[in-house]
Amino acid sequence: MPAKRTKVKATKAPALAEFEEFYIHADEPIYTTGVVCKLLMIPIWVLKQLDSHGVVSPPRNKAGQSRLYSKRELKLLDQVWYLMNERNVKVDGIKVILELEAERF
Repeated sequence: MPAKRTKVKATKAPALAEFEEFYIHADEPIYTTGVVCKLLMIPIWVLKQLDSHGVVSPPRNKAGQSRLYSKRELKLLDQVWYLMNERNVKVDGIKVILELEAERF
């Protein structure tokens, strides 16, 4: 005898305005490398290079887990990518620029 099927009532998807109520702290790591690449139009090799040089290197929670970037790190990556892509600044130059900016504040 086949199992009795029950109807499931469809629920309405939440409105976009409901999602705007959430506050996400600027330092909360939520963006994966794939999302960062899409949002900022940065090649993955750039993220790996910046990570290996310690320019922008968010920690991993566990071994083998992907890195998660915060809004603050996205803003920094956007500035770094501008310097690399538009101004032809190399990674070592970017590190000097960031050190000088850190000293200024």
